[in-house]
Amino acid sequence: MAAACIAFVGTHFLMSHPLRAMLVYRLRGNGFALLYSAVSLGLFYWMITAFVQAPKEGYFWPVGDVLWGVTSVLTLIAGVLFSGSFIRNPALPGVPDALAAQEPAGVFKVTRHPMMWGFALWGIGHILIAPRIDSFLFAGSIVFLALVGSKGQEIKKKKLAGVEWDSWLRRTHFWPRLSALPSVGVGPWIAGIVLWMVATWSHPFMGVAGAGIFRWFAV
Repeated sequence: MAAACIAFVGTHFLMSHPLRAMLVYRLRGNGFALLYSAVSLGLFYWMITAFVQAPKEGYFWPVGDVLWGVTSVLTLIAGVLFSGSFIRNPALPGVPDALAAQEPAGVFKVTRHPMMWGFALWGIGHILIAPRIDSFLFAGSIVFLALVGSKGQEIKKKKLAGVEWDSWLRRTHFWPRLSALPSVGVGPWIAGIVLWMVATWSHPFMGVAGAGIFRWFAV
């Protein structure tokens, strides 16, 4: 489990920073994207299989309805942020850097890294309700990669995009402003709720009796 997590996180940082220029030069853009995706998916599959095989005992704190409620809220917010992150996101590959010069809209009023914070909140929530070594490794790796990787992305984009990206950093927030959630728009909320409902409904197929509202209201 630990080896899989270290390999997954480590290769992301290596391919995103010190090895990126060399790999892009040798493989060109499409070749690099293919290699990056193949390595990431392969190592993530290793993480999942190691997580499934790991012991599911030894909780570090008691877990009850309060923590399940907190996790339900965190994962719902994660779904909203993730769903809205595909709309006018200047950090996505292939998106013109000039988009960073426009006013933040949608989920970017909450944070400039809605996708990464979506992953991080998902991981934090799952650590709360499954406080075991395997969860600390699996979910903790995702939280670490999402948040530290976001900071690394900011540094790299600032060097490449210059003034426009620097302006984007000044007009947005790294840490989420949850008070801005009501103003992100109807679309991200609808998509986020649907994603959250489907994900929580499917938990019994993964060996978890109930998650989200399905913990209290069986369907």
